[in-house]
Amino acid sequence: MMMMGLHFMGEVPFRTVYIHALVRDEKGQKMSKSKGNILDPVELIDEYGCDALRFTLAALAAPGRDIKLSPARVEGHRNFATKLWNAARFCEMNGCTPRAGFDPSKCEATVNRWIVGELAAVGNDVTAALENYRFDEAAQRLYHFVWGSFCDWYLEIIKPILLSNEPARKETQGTAAWVLDQILHLLHPFMPFITEELWEKLSHLRATRLISAEWPAYDASLTDEHAQAEMNWVVRVISDIRAARAEMNVPPAIQLRLIVKDANSVTAARVETHREIVTKLARLSEIAFDDTAQAKGALQVVVDEATYILPLAGVLDVAGEKQRLSKEIAKLKGEVAKLDAKLGNEGFLAKAPPEVVEEQRARRDDAAKTAARLEAALSRLAAI
Repeated sequence: MMMMGLHFMGEVPFRTVYIHALVRDEKGQKMSKSKGNILDPVELIDEYGCDALRFTLAALAAPGRDIKLSPARVEGHRNFATKLWNAARFCEMNGCTPRAGFDPSKCEATVNRWIVGELAAVGNDVTAALENYRFDEAAQRLYHFVWGSFCDWYLEIIKPILLSNEPARKETQGTAAWVLDQILHLLHPFMPFITEELWEKLSHLRATRLISAEWPAYDASLTDEHAQAEMNWVVRVISDIRAARAEMNVPPAIQLRLIVKDANSVTAARVETHREIVTKLARLSEIAFDDTAQAKGALQVVVDEATYILPLAGVLDVAGEKQRLSKEIAKLKGEVAKLDAKLGNEGFLAKAPPEVVEEQRARRDDAAKTAARLEAALSRLAAI
């Protein structure tokens, strides 16, 4: 390539070479025909799509570490592409289409200022990562923002606004469309086909195709620290309540009453402002303030200075749940003991391939972490 470029074009065809690590199978073994563990990229593309494979390889390309490729990883990023497509459909169906002259710095609603600031931070991080050839960091940062912040949180939070006649509706439609456009820009190097398709479908007024559009830059003024703090609080409260419910095996259909205790004026104002969305997303029947409330017979979640109490009387079979958790903990501890014995066996460590030893250690650590989490849940039940 170098000689042909010099001969026919009069210049070198490239000046920078990126050398990635070796691509291995999911167990860390080198691919070979004799082992029958070769993953044909054409077959992966046929099944999961080119964008999914491209994104997977970028996300796994950490410097100095071999890539362990498996169909399951590619399938996971195919699901990510589907998530993006569904988010775009949701935006289009709710009037969130690109608008000429939209200025994200002029957003007034807290939730819109929050997502604009989050996008700006992600955009600058992705740009810096790409400039430093850290494709894995850029891909993973985008993955967590798109799936988490944008799809799971922002779009869920703005649903009531989009269905209302509130003054914030028009601004929210413009913000969602602008953020989605920026996502397509930032994802384009990793997923060129789906992003180009969405870029063209979401608006017929584009001046250029996405591949030739100017790479975006984000000013520091787009970040609003107060909006970030407030909405990150909303996310933490809902996430912690959901986690506590899941640990106690509270059915999703059951709505619990939430009592807020020892909240300062800032937290109290946030609860009132976001009462509707916290009630909906945390699956609550109501939210009340009571600084004299007792935590006995209830779940407790602490976020910052406030305690959030979820009474379980008449909702949960405490005895049955204790029995379930105890059985699961005993099972996990038995697995940890078995793996500890295997990993303490010098003969096993000497004969087993390194990737097998690593897999056993990972299984042991996962089981120990799960057991610790369930023990914490059991101790909570003990107080009920």
